[in-house]
Amino acid sequence: MFYNFNSNFRQLRKLIKQGSFVKKCSTSTQTKCHLLKSSNVSQLVQQKSKNPKESLNIFKRWFKYLRLGLPTGLTIGSFGISTVFCLQQKPNNDKLEQQGRKIIDDVDENNNVVLKKKQEEELYFPWGHFLQLLKPHMFWLISAIVGAVAVAYLNIQIPLILGEVVNALVLFANENSVNSRDFVETISQPAKKLILFYGMQGFLTSLYITFLFNLGENLASDLKQMLFHSIIVQDVAFFDRHRTGDLVNRLTVDVQEFKSSFKLCISQGLKNIVQTVGCVVTMVMLSPKLTITLVGLVAGIIVLGSILGRGLRSLSRMAQKQTSKSTVVAEEAIGNLRTVRAFAMENIEEEHYNRETDKSSITNKKLGLGIAAFQGLSNVALNGLILSTLLVGGWLMSENEINAGILMSFLVATQAIQRSLEKLSLLYGVSVQGLNAGARVFEHLIAAPGMPIKGGQIIPYHSLTCNIKFKDVTFSYPTRQDQVVLQNFSLEISGGKKLALVGPSGGGKSTIAFLLERFYDVDEGSITIDDLDLKTLDPSWVRGRLIGYISQEPVLFASSIKENIKYGKPGATDDEVYEAAKQANAHDFIVGFPDGYDTILGERGVTISGGQKQRIAIARALIKNPPIFILDEATSALDVESEKIVQEAIDNISKGRTVISIAHRLSTIKDADVVAVIVDGQLVEVGKYEDLKSKKGAFWNFVKLQQ
Repeated sequence: MFYNFNSNFRQLRKLIKQGSFVKKCSTSTQTKCHLLKSSNVSQLVQQKSKNPKESLNIFKRWFKYLRLGLPTGLTIGSFGISTVFCLQQKPNNDKLEQQGRKIIDDVDENNNVVLKKKQEEELYFPWGHFLQLLKPHMFWLISAIVGAVAVAYLNIQIPLILGEVVNALVLFANENSVNSRDFVETISQPAKKLILFYGMQGFLTSLYITFLFNLGENLASDLKQMLFHSIIVQDVAFFDRHRTGDLVNRLTVDVQEFKSSFKLCISQGLKNIVQTVGCVVTMVMLSPKLTITLVGLVAGIIVLGSILGRGLRSLSRMAQKQTSKSTVVAEEAIGNLRTVRAFAMENIEEEHYNRETDKSSITNKKLGLGIAAFQGLSNVALNGLILSTLLVGGWLMSENEINAGILMSFLVATQAIQRSLEKLSLLYGVSVQGLNAGARVFEHLIAAPGMPIKGGQIIPYHSLTCNIKFKDVTFSYPTRQDQVVLQNFSLEISGGKKLALVGPSGGGKSTIAFLLERFYDVDEGSITIDDLDLKTLDPSWVRGRLIGYISQEPVLFASSIKENIKYGKPGATDDEVYEAAKQANAHDFIVGFPDGYDTILGERGVTISGGQKQRIAIARALIKNPPIFILDEATSALDVESEKIVQEAIDNISKGRTVISIAHRLSTIKDADVVAVIVDGQLVEVGKYEDLKSKKGAFWNFVKLQQ
């Protein structure tokens, strides 16, 4: 028994996971397939020629639970399919059932079934990319490292000099010593050296911290700029998958946290590691026996720290994720405050935000307890180093193996190691948080966009006719691949003509506009402009010069009216701004403001009316003089008076241009050269307004509902 899936297996797999199965329904000409719900479908098997034995074994294990589906050659939507198996009953073997669920959990890029992956894979810090980012800042990094190592070296030498001072004091305290009269001469040399080292230590500390601040700020600035660039050039599907609040959180909180932890790890981490190693080497030279005791204790502390550190890393990831959730909630509530206010949902939003912040607080408290326990145990262990030094050192002194100066050097060196390890234990938690934050930053920073924003052909304006053709286009949104929006859609739009797209909501009208703007690429078929595939044209030229897009809810920026209009053509002159505003019927109300074109609009243009926003948006699109206009229900949200003014502006800009107008109101489509009726992603009628109306078909029903 051979069985195979031909194409689009990923989408078909999603339907099967939702609990769908295939039912046969015959007609005289063809056999169609309908997807119906079934609660017992959880397994789908694919036979691949390169490994038929493995697939056959899977099939054999499941055979008694499977019922043969449809015969070969049938079609489910756009899915080519040969044979489907679906469960007749649930297996009793839980292990076998779990194995079956894993088989269809994911599909690789070659449509091969792969085993289930973790829902939330751990992000890893990309050291290679980070080192590339550091290259332009090597001067500051190397300078900071040299300064930190120099300070660590001085800290290593200071205990030895203190030992010399102690030996001089011991000699002076001994009245029988022949050197007691020469105390000043004896102690002056190590004392001068000690003062010099203390001064150099302070100077070099200030110097390398200055270097670190320059490095950290330069690095953070580069990270923010590169991350913003990486985000802003992503395709629209990327923003469908990621929430705005989370992206902003990575740009601000995560970059700042990574910068802070990086600076601390260089300034304190490197210095304390070098200092610890140097002190240990010095101690070995002074007394190997005493050093062995201390090294054994340090090794135990490190093992304990690594065990506790695993839990801290997990808690840190949870805390950062929860903090990001609360940021998203706040961003959505504040960004949509008028909607919140309109539905009197202030208390609900506050409760929602408080709930998320409480969760964040609980998670961070757990992290704090973990860090506190780690620090407390570390302090106990580190203080044990001092006690061990005194006990073992005292015993060695009693055996005359070391003198008081060596013991003093050991005590100071041990305290230096204690302080270093104490700081390193704190830095471990900081570094874990910093690496997690950095991994979140680099996740998007190194992500390649799904489609380019620049590059490709540009049609010379003198040869541009703007003939647009959709040919056999099939499309599903990347976040909803199981829902086909356009199915084998074909439509031609002649240059210089006005096309009106009508039909019920959700039929795919706005999707046509999105595809023409190349917010998304088609799954199948093609879109051409003057017989050139849209995918071969420069996207920035298509959006920036070829097409003017006006949506139902235009978004204006919190800047002046003039700057908002110039957004359509950076570098435009004031005269061009005024002319575009006049053609958009916006000039009169703009000059009526006290500050005229310099009037500052609120966020998203909340300080002006909907009709005024729409006319400014028309002027913004018009200033670049595009040969193609897309009007996505540009007047549907306006009152009658505002609609009339905006419609006049649209009529003005439509002359001599190819216009695609998406509308529900009859008043906006009567003057169209061609009307196309879109229902469930398919073109059901196309023709002139009066001709379609007289046919009493889909368009006639649409007109009847409007009236």
